[in-house]
Amino acid sequence: MEATATLKYLRMAPRKVRILLNEIRDENVEIALSQLRFTDKRAARHLVKLLESAVANARIKFGQADASELYVKAAFADEGPTLRRFRPRAMGRATRINKKTSHVTVVVAERE
Repeated sequence: MEATATLKYLRMAPRKVRILLNEIRDENVEIALSQLRFTDKRAARHLVKLLESAVANARIKFGQADASELYVKAAFADEGPTLRRFRPRAMGRATRINKKTSHVTVVVAERE
């Protein structure tokens, strides 16, 4: 029994999101939520909502009553489309600024 939640076009580089995803992978959902709530990174507040959404999807899909039996089976961040912007520089030049986006997926499952 698995339930999935996906967050697309998060305006944050996937490299920064993966730091937090590596911490919560294979953890109990309650422990993962408490870790994210007390983390001081900007991606944490988005991941809390995403993980709560995955738990809600599990409740709807399987009639799962409590989150203590669920764990984070998989969590990964893929690269989304990059917004390209230009910043003016000296002597009439311009340099490109890449604003990266992420597609984040969290899968929760019941422990056997």
